[in-house]
Amino acid sequence: MKYSVDKQEKYTIFKLNEEKMDSSIAPNVKSELITLHAEGVKNIILDLSEVKYTDSSGLSALLVGNRVVGEDGGAFVLSGLSDHTMKLIKISQLDSVLNILPTTEEAVDAVFMTEIENELKSGREGDSDGL
Repeated sequence: MKYSVDKQEKYTIFKLNEEKMDSSIAPNVKSELITLHAEGVKNIILDLSEVKYTDSSGLSALLVGNRVVGEDGGAFVLSGLSDHTMKLIKISQLDSVLNILPTTEEAVDAVFMTEIENELKSGREGDSDGL
């Protein structure tokens, strides 16, 4: 499986450099996403701009990433989806579950917005404890 990982302070961009995210690739994508999370990465941007075809096992990998990152309050954002992948997500009614943005730049902005929201929420909770 060909991919790149770009680790930043607040997020990591995982770019899949494959044309297909199918049953031959999806298990590796799942394990990489789980490994990144286990290494302490809170926010993951999955750049699928090279992927032209996705099947149900690819969707499963996306859902695993979304679940493990979401359980810790992190952001899991998909970017650069092909028309085929987007249609599959919509047919599966996962477009309301997954956070999908057109570009990686927009995904980075979304991660920062999530971080700000989480900080505000935790700050508010801290204020109410003193009352």
